Amino acid sequence: MALPPPDPQFVLRGTSAAVHTLHFSCGGQEPDVPTLFSGSENGFIHVWSLKTHRVDAALDGHGRKSVYCVETMGGKNRLLSQGRDQRICLWDLAEGRTSVTDSVFTENVGFCRCSLLNVAQGRWLVAMAAKALEEVQVLELPSKTSVCTLKPEVGAKLGMPMCLKLWQLNCGSQPLLLAGYEDGSVVLWNLSMGKVLSQLVCHQEPVMSLDFDSEKAKGISGSSEKVLSIWSLNEQQNLQVYKTHKLVNAGISDITIRPDKKILATAGWDHRIRIFGWKKLKPLAVLDYHTATVHCVSFSDHKNPSERLLAAGSNDHRISIWSIYTQT
Repeated sequence: MALPPPDPQFVLRGTSAAVHTLHFSCGGQEPDVPTLFSGSENGFIHVWSLKTHRVDAALDGHGRKSVYCVETMGGKNRLLSQGRDQRICLWDLAEGRTSVTDSVFTENVGFCRCSLLNVAQGRWLVAMAAKALEEVQVLELPSKTSVCTLKPEVGAKLGMPMCLKLWQLNCGSQPLLLAGYEDGSVVLWNLSMGKVLSQLVCHQEPVMSLDFDSEKAKGISGSSEKVLSIWSLNEQQNLQVYKTHKLVNAGISDITIRPDKKILATAGWDHRIRIFGWKKLKPLAVLDYHTATVHCVSFSDHKNPSERLLAAGSNDHRISIWSIYTQT
């Protein structure tokens, strides 16, 4: 008999708003006690101690407009956040500071999360939905220099970009961008040429979330429908449908593959978190704790597998923390 799904290891309360984004950072003085960052609908970013299960700091930089992306930039003291105020903010949290050091005005009114990629020591690329509805803009940080603007061909009818994933095969290789669009397509862009390498219709509905495993050249995407689409990238850089998986209930708001590429988690509109094996997309568990839509899922990047955690944030104002499938 299969074991019943576990309960959360613990639950974080205190955001007093829906939680739209989560990000673990395991770097720092105590590598084994990660910090968890959460972004809420009320515009606050909360910095959580997973030792005390309490908020260490509440950051307010988005004019009380919903925060839907938080990422650290090489350690827990440098943070990037994105909100519905059309701004991406850079934060310096060293020595207890809580100040925004710089910001980028995106002029985009959607809710497409930006994507961040470390390309060299102290140098980052950030891809974001641009002012023109179908376009994606890529900047270098911290200089804010424009790298390229990616515009679909005339008549492509992709609609708005909904989710983005910058990646590169290894440190010296060309950065590439995977973008999920409103028409259900996933598109692979070459940044240096600013052109489409491949396009694949994966869904009938807008692509809500995607993640990509560059080692296996395989990715996964979810939409507002009942299907997960798994696709691969061949050596000619062509996207191909690998397989699909039918879900019980429609609506996926977030998908993330664990850093060790063993399992993945999905955040469901049906209030549930689903865990799958990444190799064959075998369903492993349904985590049923939240009482409203789950907006985001995030894995910790602990070096020690037994300490790895999964966090999920929901419309019910709670963040659930899970310890699952931590044996290699």
